[in-house]
Amino acid sequence: QVQLVESGGGLVQAGGSLRLSCAASGRTFSAYAMGWFRQVPGKERALVAAITRSGSSRYYADSVKGRFTISRDNTKNTVYLQMNSLKPEDTANYYCAAKGGVIGTMSQLYDNWGQGTQVTVSS
Repeated sequence: QVQLVESGGGLVQAGGSLRLSCAASGRTFSAYAMGWFRQVPGKERALVAAITRSGSSRYYADSVKGRFTISRDNTKNTVYLQMNSLKPEDTANYYCAAKGGVIGTMSQLYDNWGQGTQVTVSS
């Protein structure tokens, strides 16, 4: 198991930027592929971005391509989500998640979750 703690959420105007961080503790961080998901009330949790264990490959949802960047620092046991050109529709609770092995796009594949951090984008 790995414990995950997100930070960096908040309120920002449309067009602005935020950087989310997710600090991991417990098992070897580099053994886990990492993902950022988001959820709004009444909807399922959806993958925003994911990154492989080494950081060599990344996946992005179409809605955030070109605006969001996922990265990781295995020496600091941290994964980041840089969010630029934010839109009101990016408003959600953002979760960091970890899974052993290869990268995955489905939330059911991830078995370690943080508590979430709220991102609100005002128009």
